[in-house]
Amino acid sequence: METELLNIFDEGRKQIGVASREEVHKKGYWHETFHCWFISKEQNQDCIYFQNRSKIKKDYPGLLDITAAGHLLSHESVMDGIREVEEELGISVAFDELIPFGVIDYCAEKENFIDKELAHVFVYRSHHRLDEFVPQLEEVSGVVRIAMDDFYELWFNGKDSIASEGFEISNGKRVQVRRQVTKKDFVPHEDYYYRRVLHSIRELETEKC
Repeated sequence: METELLNIFDEGRKQIGVASREEVHKKGYWHETFHCWFISKEQNQDCIYFQNRSKIKKDYPGLLDITAAGHLLSHESVMDGIREVEEELGISVAFDELIPFGVIDYCAEKENFIDKELAHVFVYRSHHRLDEFVPQLEEVSGVVRIAMDDFYELWFNGKDSIASEGFEISNGKRVQVRRQVTKKDFVPHEDYYYRRVLHSIRELETEKC
């Protein structure tokens, strides 16, 4: 996976070449990713879905993250990113079912790892039951859904913990989970990324009404 080739870009989003995934994260090159957020209406509440990253993942193991996401390889278009949904979640979705939110650029850094993403962000209105999800266990150990207002309160208004419900695959068995989660349970994407995604979803749902 570290040898996968990715297109790299300058600060103005102009492509400047191609580099391996390992080099991209070592040197901090801007590169393209695909993000797809699942949302649904449950008991008159808007909900957002998070994947539970596999505990064997190199980066952020065991944390809650974007419903489905991945890198776009150098030979791929944005439309090719839809493969991430079926690969990670076992859910078949057509690209024209997605609602685009544009490109969000952000940077996350930790020791020996610089992640500068040009993220092509989409939302998908899901009508799938949780038992229809078949996660790719090397990448995803489960899926949970959370009330969108609760997540906003947790991330931006200082709420200590919020309820989540979903499932995890444990020792080869599917186990239902209902638990309280805190900010430490989530991949620490920058505030403005989460704020823009949530704002865009709220606008979308307001227009729908």
